[in-house]
Amino acid sequence: MKYLIVGLGNPGPEYADTRHNIGFQVLDALAEASGTGFSPDRYGDRAELRHKGRTFILVKPSTFMNLSGKAVRYWMEHEHVPAERLLVITDDLALPFGKIRLRGNGGAGGHNGLISIIELIGTPEFPRLRFGIGSDFPRGRQSEYVLGAWNAEERKELPDRIEKAGKAVLYFGLLGLAQAMNTFNTR
Repeated sequence: MKYLIVGLGNPGPEYADTRHNIGFQVLDALAEASGTGFSPDRYGDRAELRHKGRTFILVKPSTFMNLSGKAVRYWMEHEHVPAERLLVITDDLALPFGKIRLRGNGGAGGHNGLISIIELIGTPEFPRLRFGIGSDFPRGRQSEYVLGAWNAEERKELPDRIEKAGKAVLYFGLLGLAQAMNTFNTR
């Protein structure tokens, strides 16, 4: 069975270590741990990993966050993956730093990447893994915070939190969304 895992972020070195690029960071760690790497492809960088009879197509869109739907729609069609086997990894201001939350569907919650995906694939009915980046910023400074680098304390904890998110991705493919939610949403 094939799964499409899309990590949201912005391409380019100036965004590489920012909170908004946690989707890319999770996929980079998952690919590295699996001994695979990304190659440039249409609308993004693509890697493929096989684990216990499952194929995971990992995509980091090159379309910038606000246009992520274009890449997601293309890869869903190209790989013949239905929405229920799509998993989008995104940052979330509403969750404390490092907390992950799997959901089977839902609205965009103001997240421009999710807005684009919902518009272009025509449904909010797809799983997503929300990675908490916290909301410790002064009023009116949300963009600076989201596009800012991790602080020293976060940077220390980040590898463990990213590894946990990578495990949640594999659980999603191996055991299904409900079991992955039961395992990771309670921690």
